[in-house]
Amino acid sequence: MTEVKKYFAVIGNPIHHSLSPQIHATFAKEAGLLIDYEAVLSPLDQFKQITEILISQKLSGANVTLPFKKEAYQLATTHSNHARIAEAVNTLEFRDDEIIGYNTDGIGLVRDLAQNIKINLTHKKILLIGAGGAAEGVIFSILEKKPIDLTLTNRTIEKLIAIKNRMHGYAQNLHVNLNMIEIAKIPHQYFDIIINATSSSLNEADLYIDNKVFHEKCLAYDMMYGKETPFIRQAKSQQAKTTDGIGMLVEQAAESFFIWHHIKPQTKSVIESLRTK
Repeated sequence: MTEVKKYFAVIGNPIHHSLSPQIHATFAKEAGLLIDYEAVLSPLDQFKQITEILISQKLSGANVTLPFKKEAYQLATTHSNHARIAEAVNTLEFRDDEIIGYNTDGIGLVRDLAQNIKINLTHKKILLIGAGGAAEGVIFSILEKKPIDLTLTNRTIEKLIAIKNRMHGYAQNLHVNLNMIEIAKIPHQYFDIIINATSSSLNEADLYIDNKVFHEKCLAYDMMYGKETPFIRQAKSQQAKTTDGIGMLVEQAAESFFIWHHIKPQTKSVIESLRTK
């Protein structure tokens, strides 16, 4: 019996930099699956229309990246627990007339930190920069690991207030201090892990963080990948340990792959091969 090829995509704007097609092709080859996975550039005001066209063309699933994770949440008819809590979706599964929305970002982040970087988040003090879909997608997964503190910061405080209010109950139940602070008031040399979840690195923008926030015992983690960002350069200048988001990208892709195919792919060799390019 001939295997039926299944079709998938990653939708975003910009999308030319995406490594997702390469990652999923590698996973599929190792699993012996026949798939086609393409990068789709959606105009900023046409995400819903583009996705509906792809569904009509028998797409089985899609990953969603900047800036459409909120719109993907609205488009989904059913949500996983992580997606519902985050109110952001990065993985869609199209099944019959149903659009199921998942969020694998937080799962990917904590797996990268725990399995690849060997950092236990329990009892750590963590600073998360950003208030968009990328940040919201990882908050609950971080809280589940029970750090001492999770502090949220952003250039504007209004979005943070809404996020903190929504996540406060989960933090309380998990006995985690959930705080928010203006970027200009971040305490010096306090955090074990500093995560940049903003889109600032896409356009080389400065986050205006005081140099003294970073220190040699902290890890600066940028979700962006593929280039040394201003955030990473600043952290390095203060002797902080640094990493980009390659590991998170591969780990969240592996979770998406599992959702679609019910196969858990190996990630270590894929991460290593992407880092050496």
